[in-house]
Amino acid sequence: MRIGLIGTGRIGSFHADVLARHPAVGSLVVTDPDSVRAGRTAARTGATVVPTAEELLGAGLDAVVITSATAAHADLIARAARAGLPAFCEKPIALDLTGTLGALREVEQAGSVLQLGFMRRFDAGYAAARTAVRGGALGRLHTVRATTSDPAPPPAAYLPLSGGLFRDCLVHDFDILRWVTGREVAEVYATGSDAGPPVFREAGDVDTAAALLTLDDGALATATATRCNGAGYDVRMELAGELDQIAVGLDVRTPLTSAEPEGPPAPAEPWTGFLERFAPAYEAELDAFLAVVRGELPNPCDGREALHALRVAEACELSRAERRPVAMAEIPAE
Repeated sequence: MRIGLIGTGRIGSFHADVLARHPAVGSLVVTDPDSVRAGRTAARTGATVVPTAEELLGAGLDAVVITSATAAHADLIARAARAGLPAFCEKPIALDLTGTLGALREVEQAGSVLQLGFMRRFDAGYAAARTAVRGGALGRLHTVRATTSDPAPPPAAYLPLSGGLFRDCLVHDFDILRWVTGREVAEVYATGSDAGPPVFREAGDVDTAAALLTLDDGALATATATRCNGAGYDVRMELAGELDQIAVGLDVRTPLTSAEPEGPPAPAEPWTGFLERFAPAYEAELDAFLAVVRGELPNPCDGREALHALRVAEACELSRAERRPVAMAEIPAE
């Protein structure tokens, strides 16, 4: 297959390496507004560089992978759909509901394929948790605790473009909560703190946030996130039922130290970031996308899945701003 890649930043460069060594990919075409960066990626992977997304979309591709700046996602998704190209896009589709719904309409009108990059769906631990929950191993699920903690803030210039902590970071927890449990969020109550580095206050964002989510079967979930976890990169989910309790992300590299005298010590090599922690999942999601393009697999994460997660993030932002519970029925779905 001939695959195009738009955007050769940190995640785009990683995806380029994965695609270049994939046995189903015969040739790779890349583009980036930063031509030097695109050239470095091409030199490393053997890809062909073209100057613009327009030229790339007309380069006789079988599919396109979109890893550009977030602000360009919706337009590129629409352009790929109109070109009849299956597309994989890193989350989000857009930073607001209007842009997300517009891009989804383009895909649906074209009858095209859009797979979103929620890589946790391809992580072995989350997949095992899904099997346990849906198979009844935990009994009635009553409590879920999810956390995403970054070891350090992103670059200051990124924050005003990120959409905020709920849309940029916790949206992964909202997606995986739905995927693991098979339930929908009915109501949220969320808050956040900007008491950390001043760049967050300057960007109108928070560095730490928490949300209480009531699921449609009455189960309760908490989702917390911070950009300031000096111990390391910590992504976990705990699921408690009437019969058993399990945890995702609890291993020898989890940046967590027990305060108990007989508890485990600090990890020798804590996880440092998302690319390291989820590298196998990132590879698996692209492998799945290529199988979708070949007609061998149904789409494992279509654009509507991204919409559901974004709506929860939107409800959390509204809850934080107005300091009240927000029912999901208040957030537009169409």
